[in-house]
Amino acid sequence: MAVKSTMLSLTTLLLLSITTFMLLFGRPDTSFFFGGLSRKCWKTTVAEKLERVNAEIPRDWLLPSKVLEEGRGRREITGSFIESLLDQETLAITSLDNSEILEQTTNGSLTAVRVTRAFCKRAAFAHQLNHNLLEIGFDLALERAQELDDYFAKHKKPLGPLHGLPYTMKDQFHMKGMETTMAYVGWVGTFEGKKGTGKEGRVESELVMELNSLGAIPIGKTTLITSLWGGETNNNFLGYLWNPHNQQLSAGGSSGGEGAIQALRGSAFGFGTDIGGSVSMPAAFNGVCSMKPSWGRLSFKDTANSAPGQAVLPTVVGVMGPDFFTIRKIFEATLSTQPWLRDPDVLPIPWRKELEELPTKLTFGLLLTDGIVSPHPPITRALREVAEIVKSLGHEVVMWEPPSHNASVVIHPQIARGDGSPDVLANIQLSGEPIIPQIKNLFPGGKLRAPIPLPQFENATLYMKDFRKQYQAYWQSTAEFTRTGLPVDVVIAPVSPHAAPIPDKSYYYTYSSIVNVLDLPAAVIPVTLVDSKLDIFDKNYKPFTEKDRLTWQAYDADKFDGTPASVQILGQRWEEEKVVAIARMITEALKKSKM
Repeated sequence: MAVKSTMLSLTTLLLLSITTFMLLFGRPDTSFFFGGLSRKCWKTTVAEKLERVNAEIPRDWLLPSKVLEEGRGRREITGSFIESLLDQETLAITSLDNSEILEQTTNGSLTAVRVTRAFCKRAAFAHQLNHNLLEIGFDLALERAQELDDYFAKHKKPLGPLHGLPYTMKDQFHMKGMETTMAYVGWVGTFEGKKGTGKEGRVESELVMELNSLGAIPIGKTTLITSLWGGETNNNFLGYLWNPHNQQLSAGGSSGGEGAIQALRGSAFGFGTDIGGSVSMPAAFNGVCSMKPSWGRLSFKDTANSAPGQAVLPTVVGVMGPDFFTIRKIFEATLSTQPWLRDPDVLPIPWRKELEELPTKLTFGLLLTDGIVSPHPPITRALREVAEIVKSLGHEVVMWEPPSHNASVVIHPQIARGDGSPDVLANIQLSGEPIIPQIKNLFPGGKLRAPIPLPQFENATLYMKDFRKQYQAYWQSTAEFTRTGLPVDVVIAPVSPHAAPIPDKSYYYTYSSIVNVLDLPAAVIPVTLVDSKLDIFDKNYKPFTEKDRLTWQAYDADKFDGTPASVQILGQRWEEEKVVAIARMITEALKKSKM
């Protein structure tokens, strides 16, 4: 009886322990209790990682609680607010154009250590205000900067064309000395969720190795939406990511962290990934420039991904930065390393300067609406402003009326997520973390959707190929009505129907996802800011579709006021050089028009 009594007492204590954990942390991972302590509670793992990451910020760079509280209460934390917190040297260096920084680091008048310290400090402030870094590598960055300065002192020349330029990357890319979680709690302390591989912290993505050889310096990795499958950034490490231009709105996704840190000038440039607008949308929402290339121009080798075996509609790497000088420089420099020699998925196409030589007269297509969901007033105003700018430069603008975007609405989800996303659910289940709200629709009832049958997948692929042929034929047919007698050079189009979206009120991604379906290069240009006095809701507007109605109901001129309004420039496949040159021409003209 005494033994039974003791066993009952132990059982009671164990049940009380489980109940306490449930109250504190939600439903526990039962293997923690019954599986030999095989897994921690996911919240403990998160707390330990955040403690480690935040410990990388030097104590004298920690912002006072009063400043953090003020930041949380402000509508905008970019520009004058974050700059008011910086010391004179940090502000002076991070306010330089990247062309000025590179001129000085490559002629020896500005050391890599000074530049790197300035950007690390600004990134530390940006992260504390905005929670946009999943990994911080300031110590590693400063060590690398010192190596570059030593190299310059010894050889009297820079290591490469990006000598001393600090950058950040979405937390999909592997960097030695920094962990990659892709926002999965279960990936902490592992290599892509696998333990004991010997690869933890030792693998580097091909693109990272190229940048290192060129003299660029990684300082951290940015936050993203768990799984990558969403247009807003949220995860169980850092929570929902707010737009630093307007903290009532989203920073976008899936590369939202990169867009946000670029808006706060926390690094000189950065990289995201894109399969359905995941570079273009965050760039547009955060008011920075970007370039999403066609497949095969930049290396994706040794980079983590969702649905890694899906190669019909591949994920591509995109660049974000403050201007198109930077984006051009990054493309030209990385391609100069001949990545196709190490990555068979990169096309052997170096940066072609001849495509940057623009004709005197260009023809622009203008897409004001795709007839499914129309853009909000500020986006339409931005589209028209760019059209007027290019006309003032002597170029022609014609209306763009391509094959229906409805094809992309059907094609994209079937190919990109046709497998039902089993890898996503498996990675979430590694830790027992909850599914974030933004991707619950992928797993109704917390369970996998059945994958589409292989014949259906193949039919979707054939549909995509046929759609590409139709779109290409339309593009070529525009030569019949342009003044030059040549097809349209590039298209001015919306990135999204709205400026940075109100959380959970983004209903339509096809303006961006169609660019991936067609595999076109797309450059994002920040044009203007939403103006509640100019961008008035049209009460007489009659929606095309239910999604259009929902999108228009989500428009609030006062809530969007002051938020960046951007457009994208679409080129023909593999014409990144031409698109960047035209985007650079437009941004310079826009800048002059506002002076």
